[in-house]
Amino acid sequence: MLLGAHGFLAARLRTALQDARMSVHAIGARDIDLAAAGAADALQAQLKEGDSIVFLSAITPDKGKGIDTLMTNLRMAEQVCAALARVRPGHVVYISSDAVYRDTEPFIDELGPADSPSLYGTMHALRERMMMATLGSGTPLAILRPTLIFGPGDTHNSYGANRFMRAAVTDRRISLFGEGEEQRDHVFVDDMIRLLQAVVERRSAGVLNVVTGQSISFGDLARKVAAIAGDVAVEGKPRAAGPILHRHYDATALFRSFPDFQFTPRDEALARAWRGYAQPA
Repeated sequence: MLLGAHGFLAARLRTALQDARMSVHAIGARDIDLAAAGAADALQAQLKEGDSIVFLSAITPDKGKGIDTLMTNLRMAEQVCAALARVRPGHVVYISSDAVYRDTEPFIDELGPADSPSLYGTMHALRERMMMATLGSGTPLAILRPTLIFGPGDTHNSYGANRFMRAAVTDRRISLFGEGEEQRDHVFVDDMIRLLQAVVERRSAGVLNVVTGQSISFGDLARKVAAIAGDVAVEGKPRAAGPILHRHYDATALFRSFPDFQFTPRDEALARAWRGYAQPA
């Protein structure tokens, strides 16, 4: 069962699992408002003992960053946990975020504290703990913390490859914060789906950062996008006050857990993503 039927990842995951001949039941907000009172009863009615659950539903920062958004997201988790406590699933996958880590942490692995001061990061950290407390040791729980995901169909337009590609299509100009010095990791959406499918099929458990382990500056990333798009300018703009922060990841746990998994080479992934932006279906 997919909780979150229409998001950036959900539609792709649904197709991938169905192509692998797995039965998939996707529930979206139009089916059950997970933040509403009584959502647990409605969800319980559609659950069966032993089901695999992928929890993707969340209000992301592009739609709200305040306390009201935090509380709505926690109410969603409250209702989901109440349903899972009544009908024991066979496996649960929670899609969290690397936002659980502090921005000031320069090098991150799964052992780092999930103590971000941001409300969005706090929300995911709390929802992780709610799932752990509900399921205990009786049900395998996989918590995936992806870094920035890029690819056509993205709904967030966060700073990075997605925004750069949209700007290349519409404006033929990419704007950077400062000169784009900050270094970040970026994951191609097709790779995220392949890894998520493997987690579901193997009923994996534990906490895993979904990262390539290869960070790149936003400036270099923008120039790669511009080179693929052709005739696109890349411009810096005055930076707001504050330190330049980099973020690097240790991907050892991912490759130890999935030794045969390989990320799409960055240049190839950007080219494939660009085709989706430049020639949308």
